Amino acid sequence: MGGFAPWGLFPLPVFSLALLFWLWHQTKTAAQAAALGLAFGLGLFGAGIGWIYIALNQFGEMPPALAFLATLLFVSFYALFPAGVGWLQAKLRLPYWLKNALLLPIFWVAAELLRGYLFGGFPWLVLGYSQVPLSPLAGYAPIFGVYGVSLALAMCAGLVLEWRKLRAFLPLLALILVGAGLQKITWTQPLGALTRVSLLQGNVAQDQKFADGQLDLSLNRYQALIEQSTAQLIVLPETALPILRNELPSDYREKVSQYARNNHADVLIGGFEQEAGKIYNTMYSLGISPNQAYRKNHLVPFGEFIPLRSVFGWLITDFLNIPMSDQSSGGTEQALLQLAGQKIALNICFEDGFGEEIIRSLPQATLLLNTSNDAWYGESSAAIQHNQISQMRALETGRMLLRATNTGVTSVIDRDGKMMQQLAEHSVGILTADIQGYVGTTPYIRWGNNGIFALLLILFGLVFALRARKLKT
Repeated sequence: MGGFAPWGLFPLPVFSLALLFWLWHQTKTAAQAAALGLAFGLGLFGAGIGWIYIALNQFGEMPPALAFLATLLFVSFYALFPAGVGWLQAKLRLPYWLKNALLLPIFWVAAELLRGYLFGGFPWLVLGYSQVPLSPLAGYAPIFGVYGVSLALAMCAGLVLEWRKLRAFLPLLALILVGAGLQKITWTQPLGALTRVSLLQGNVAQDQKFADGQLDLSLNRYQALIEQSTAQLIVLPETALPILRNELPSDYREKVSQYARNNHADVLIGGFEQEAGKIYNTMYSLGISPNQAYRKNHLVPFGEFIPLRSVFGWLITDFLNIPMSDQSSGGTEQALLQLAGQKIALNICFEDGFGEEIIRSLPQATLLLNTSNDAWYGESSAAIQHNQISQMRALETGRMLLRATNTGVTSVIDRDGKMMQQLAEHSVGILTADIQGYVGTTPYIRWGNNGIFALLLILFGLVFALRARKLKT
């Protein structure tokens, strides 16, 4: 966990994965290797996403024992992925160096990819995120995305085991130097003048947000923050106003609209919309530009919609108290928001965990914007981990990425993935910055995850070509 935010000790995942690889070689059976992988996964996901318990128990009002069991099952399910890698690698007989340098990294990244797609995907703690933004391996992000960074990391881990041998030391050195060299490439170019943006952080506690009689707290706090902002674009967090758009008091809407027009600005508001009986998690604009909206497309299972309702519906109705937990997807074919001179690719909360979905709006978009509410996870590491994921999206696309969040991390991320500004977590504040739009195309924008899929297939073929050659000799 030391490589992930908030610690950011990016060499640690290389050595911890190298240790796992070495231990796998010491096992005598596939079952032992699977058990070892399971233990590694339980440690990684237990420490890394144990904050799920806070959302279920503290804010979802699930009984402690049931919330603990649900968290344990969730963690255990994702621990099955490294367990599967351990079992599979034990079944294949290969020379020690070939398994370390290629086969194990291929299997590891293939498991991460599967985790990122299966049942809608949960790409949290993909090892590549641990390298953002300072590691030289982060240079691979604009080409192969986060999974390409994971592959480089896993290959380094395998090569570390034999670093004293020339056949391992030279590729290890090359991976690091090439990654560092790629960081020097400027993939995108500035477009137009700077745009002043204000990102609002209201710090409304999750247990107050939907409570009876507490709506005015959100309305008044965010109105006060809006009226302290003089930027061209003012952005509220996800569901900052926890009310249906058509139920927003007309005088409130008019005050916000008038303030924005008087200041030649646009305000993006997080709330909900209802259409044809369906509920949408929405960001909508008021101000000098024509009114526009974006509806969240990639929803969180159980938190925002109920998968297999006939099987799991009882869990939501009987044990969880999550408001607006049965939402609909806004769909993939949504127009860019054109506000304050920028073409904005907006994504809401969990959506920025999926790089291949973010690039749907590119290269047309000049700016990335994420709005979130990580108050569900209290004072855990969830919010700073989420911010690190956003840093990877900036690196992959060569675009600045702005984050407006309820309790943090509200931040401005440069196109190289580095933090430019941020607000203190769990505080009320306004982050104002002059941001630059960018145009251009990184290789990852062109081919998305198809690039890493192709690379894994090529490397897998190379493994068996080298194995066949070894057998002949």
